[in-house]
Amino acid sequence: MARPDEEEEGPAVAPGHPLAKGYLPVLRGAPDGEARTEPPDGPEAENGGPGHGSVVAGAPDGPQGLLAAAEEEETQARLLPAGGGEDGPGPTRSPRTALSPRRFVVLLIFSTYSLVNAFHWIQYSIISNVFEGFYGVSALHINWLSMVYMLAYVPLIFPATWLLDTRGLRLTALLGSGLNGLGAWVKCGSVQRHLFWVTMLGQSLCSVAQVFILGLPSRIASVWFGPKEVSTACATAVLGNQLGTAIGFLLPPVLVPNTQNNTDLLAYNINTMFYGTAFISTLLFFLTVIVFKERPLLPPSQAQAALRDSPPAEYSYKTSIWNLFRNIPFVLLLISYGIMTGAFYSVSTLLNQMILTHYEREEVNAGRIGLTLVVAGMVGSILCGLWLDYTKTYKQTTLIVYILSFIGMLIFTFTLDLGYIIVVFVTGGFLGFFMTGYLPLGFEFAVEITYPESEGTSSGLLNAAAQIFGILFTLAQGKLMSDYTPQAGNIFLCAWMFLGIILTALIKSDLRRHNINMGLTNGDMKAVPVDSLIDEKPKVVMSKQSESSL
Repeated sequence: MARPDEEEEGPAVAPGHPLAKGYLPVLRGAPDGEARTEPPDGPEAENGGPGHGSVVAGAPDGPQGLLAAAEEEETQARLLPAGGGEDGPGPTRSPRTALSPRRFVVLLIFSTYSLVNAFHWIQYSIISNVFEGFYGVSALHINWLSMVYMLAYVPLIFPATWLLDTRGLRLTALLGSGLNGLGAWVKCGSVQRHLFWVTMLGQSLCSVAQVFILGLPSRIASVWFGPKEVSTACATAVLGNQLGTAIGFLLPPVLVPNTQNNTDLLAYNINTMFYGTAFISTLLFFLTVIVFKERPLLPPSQAQAALRDSPPAEYSYKTSIWNLFRNIPFVLLLISYGIMTGAFYSVSTLLNQMILTHYEREEVNAGRIGLTLVVAGMVGSILCGLWLDYTKTYKQTTLIVYILSFIGMLIFTFTLDLGYIIVVFVTGGFLGFFMTGYLPLGFEFAVEITYPESEGTSSGLLNAAAQIFGILFTLAQGKLMSDYTPQAGNIFLCAWMFLGIILTALIKSDLRRHNINMGLTNGDMKAVPVDSLIDEKPKVVMSKQSESSL
């Protein structure tokens, strides 16, 4: 619920007025019914400011009144849409913001089908030796069943984010859930030794589904959740994907044990796993059809309210992409996030091979170590989300978690060959707590420093960077592991993570969305109409004060 003063919107501006498509600063605490029109030749008329036929609420007559109004505007102006979206003052008006109970169901359904998609990703790699024997292919072939997720994401992320920004959240969610189910059913027809290409086709469909899934956590959190719960909601949405990876580490070694001497039993076990995921994926698709809505009736935050009031014609996908790549802090975050998440993808893909190099016939424990790594990271994700909601210390938290992930990787690397698998469980848990816990931090930090650009676009670019680094790291680390030792591949990742620490330290934090929600729009951020030389449409841009802080 908004405060009473947040429900006050300015009166409508005459049609054709340049501010009708932009935003007006509206004074806090203006009594209802007290308004006065300034002379059209006021001091700000030539700039299209309040002096040009606009309305200043609560301003007394005379020069002193104008001065007082100007001072009040300078200190308390906030972002509200011009055009008077409300019918007028009165106790019967709808509140400016509200939280919908449906948000929890939407978050649950999304997290669950994201979980299944992540299970599809890792189910081959964690028992790579079993599938190598069943299909009669090399380790590189099985690695590509994981890397196809990364490969498909890079070219498809741009049309996927365009679809999210122009066609909306519901359609994107339906595509992600539907393709997930379709890929699962294709896999069910691949359980014969000569049909590796069919299982690759099914995995490719699931990888396309992932493109419509990974960019949604920050969008769902922003569109459905309030400012005091948005980081926790984003972390929970990411948590579903992490939980799917954890289950993907745990269940395949149990459901499909290494029975190479009995091919029929092995095929039966693979069938059981494939059909189980297909039925669950189909059920989740129908639940998505029933539950998912485009957005709640009322915006959950002032930041969302401001975006809703912005005319749809203002949005330009190309301009949004261009703005993000001109944002130096975001570019630094893009690279550092790609390094960290790409390292996580590489370790997850090659974990089975790492463990079996030093601990023979320990497929089940390799899966359990992966489970430990991800579950610890899930705890880290939730704690980081809660911490961000409480403190809003985005850069500090991101940098500390990055440093601790680097330390965890060093410890994991140099204790891997000690001969005590319990040590690998402990070091893997420490590594996972920070490395996996970093994932939602990057999403939320990106949304903060790029507001009001689309959350789907910024998240999509972060994930694209992660997939590119993931492919490169997996190929390079796999080559180093086969030619030398697993430690050589891990040291390679450590060197890149150290670079990521440096890049993170260079990011200048400008919490734009937080400033809007707190009403700090005059000193840190405000929306002004600007005529673009490109498309000649008014845009919401940063004030000079905020630009100077970048």
